[in-house]
Amino acid sequence: MKKIGILFGQENTFPQAFVDRVNEKQSKFKAEFVHIDQVEQSVPTDYAVIIDRISQDVPFYKAFLKNAALTGTAVINNPFWWSADEKFFNNALAVQLGVPVPKTILLPSKERPDDTTHNSFRNLGHMNWDGIFNHIGFPAFMKPHAGGGWKSVYKVDNPEQMFKAYDETGQLVMLYQEAIDFTDYVRCYCIGGKEVLIMPYEPRNPHHLRYASELTVTGDAGKKLLATIKDYVLKLNHGLGYDFNTVEFAVRDGIPIAIDFCNPAPDADIHSVGQANFDWVVEAAANMAIERAGKVQKGKDNLTWGTFVRNSVQAAGVVPAPAEEKPKSKKEPKAEANEEKPKKSKK
Repeated sequence: MKKIGILFGQENTFPQAFVDRVNEKQSKFKAEFVHIDQVEQSVPTDYAVIIDRISQDVPFYKAFLKNAALTGTAVINNPFWWSADEKFFNNALAVQLGVPVPKTILLPSKERPDDTTHNSFRNLGHMNWDGIFNHIGFPAFMKPHAGGGWKSVYKVDNPEQMFKAYDETGQLVMLYQEAIDFTDYVRCYCIGGKEVLIMPYEPRNPHHLRYASELTVTGDAGKKLLATIKDYVLKLNHGLGYDFNTVEFAVRDGIPIAIDFCNPAPDADIHSVGQANFDWVVEAAANMAIERAGKVQKGKDNLTWGTFVRNSVQAAGVVPAPAEEKPKSKKEPKAEANEEKPKKSKK
């Protein structure tokens, strides 16, 4: 397992720059585009690390990456968690982590899923629309609970618009969410659970001009805001367990509100993010991949698991039993009184 690979689709600028930078920085792990010609169950790959940029759109790749992870490859991002993750859960977890998010309601699909009947929904009552509208208010956004890329996103200003949009959503399970009237908006890269780049961002601009923005808040207030945003970015990514992600915040009354933080294959194209942001993410991703490759243990689980999963497993008692300790020697020195106690992980 002496390679670092990147698995990608239609993007052009980031994959080549990533491979070039990893190879420039070291020679122990060769970086290359992942090549697949046969996938056999439980057979390891040659890759210590694979950066995944496309499996969300290609089920075959997702199955390949799970098999690779099972046999020791450090897949970034964790394909098991990415398969299970969705935006509504993320919002609920953010609340538990103390990160502000918009008020959000989960809506059932307007049309029944295939192979279901009326009897399949005996447990589902009629939606309390008056209660929902009173809680969320207008304007509001409706978007898929597990979607991305601004697909099937609607902004509605009244119940009539909402029901009209809802009629168009078919079998999609939707989120109904309050609109945030913001004064500032940022998009943040988080790499390796520790490197954070905060980028002013204007989602209302055309795609190629969204990063052509500056924060309105400056001085001490600006520094405090940026520190809070960084803290929230790390909390969210530690909770979710993502190594490569972006988080978006809308700032209302000085408070950053997390809008979108499930982007495990975020835009990293030089033509949209700009040269400076592009250089930063290439360098950070290369450093992360090299570091992870150096720590990979052959045949072990080398994935990143968020605190939500780790804490759940520990609470259930599903942890490896500690090795049986040998009787201590009488000559064994006592621990020093000022010996540093293990610190609790902040992840």
